[in-house]
Amino acid sequence: MVGDLHDVVSWVFVIVNGAAAALALAAHSIESLRGRHVWVAIGLAWTIVIVQTALGAALQIQREIDAGTHQVYGFVAFGSLSIIYAGRNEMRDRPYLLFGLGTLWITGLGIRSMFLS
Repeated sequence: MVGDLHDVVSWVFVIVNGAAAALALAAHSIESLRGRHVWVAIGLAWTIVIVQTALGAALQIQREIDAGTHQVYGFVAFGSLSIIYAGRNEMRDRPYLLFGLGTLWITGLGIRSMFLS
């Protein structure tokens, strides 16, 4: 049950984070795309990262799976959230670029993690 949900959410993770990253990067270049909807998309994408990490941890505990590279990529994605958020003050003049590239990074980690499972 948890394993099936983890598999499904992995696709949602990649698609939603990729779309949110593309939207934020487009908003960086096109002012008319900027607004609250970009931050809602980023928030939704990052919430999915948290949910997927929790599902992965539950699955690892449930099945007593040894930690491996797949888990490392998952936790690096989770940890990246705080690193990206912490950088918001340094990139105050380019927040869409920061969150767009950061969310694109997280998308790449999700894709890589899917290939390792």
